[in-house]
Amino acid sequence: MFTRAIVRPPAPNFSGGLTTAGLGAPNYERALEQHEAYCAALEQCGLTLTRLEPDPNHPDSTFAEDTAILTARGSVLARPGAPSRRDEVASMGHVIANFFPSLHAIQSPGTLDAGDVCEAGNHFFIGISERTNEAGAQQLAELLAAFGYTSCLVNIRDVNALLHLKSGLACLGDNQLVVTEALADRAEFSGYNLVRVNSHEAYAANCVRVNGRILVAAGYPTFAKQLRELGYQTITLDMSEFQKMDGGLSCLSLRF
Repeated sequence: MFTRAIVRPPAPNFSGGLTTAGLGAPNYERALEQHEAYCAALEQCGLTLTRLEPDPNHPDSTFAEDTAILTARGSVLARPGAPSRRDEVASMGHVIANFFPSLHAIQSPGTLDAGDVCEAGNHFFIGISERTNEAGAQQLAELLAAFGYTSCLVNIRDVNALLHLKSGLACLGDNQLVVTEALADRAEFSGYNLVRVNSHEAYAANCVRVNGRILVAAGYPTFAKQLRELGYQTITLDMSEFQKMDGGLSCLSLRF
């Protein structure tokens, strides 16, 4: 069960952030509305929010999740693969320190975006991507082992459509994983029940389970129906402006 989340709304220069989506520039006012609806959904799920101020020095900083891995047994500050995002970590670290007495950190030459880290109970999947390298992934694996968790590395560099591992993977609990078709046959997920997202709705794979409810992006009816048929209560949220900047539902908060 989550009790808290840290969120940061997009700054006015949000459109100046990193993106490979090719979907055009986001509408800032609409992004603010979508972010507020996201925050309301987290509160609906019972979370107390720490709301940070927008950070115009870092246009990507609304994607708070990438800065840290927060677990019930310890926390790790990330070291983003994009140099323009690395200074986001220090300011977030000051906030996280209010909740976690001891902070570990990924060190150079390691890079790690927390969007490449998927928690599945006591096991963690750690993606090797364009943003997370082997050194960073291995450092995290060792830290997680010290916390008493298991982990495995999942190389997604040959999967063109995925910026981060969690762009195509989510854990629903109950030994169930949401996966895109591009990841469905990977050996790392063979011990789980898989909810496959068809290629036309691949963006929807980045969903978030929060205290028994599933936050899911709007516009993907087949996947939403799958979740409901499995017995999950869903909250549908418009993510169009964040999708334009390579962002998804999990990216917008640090939940713990």
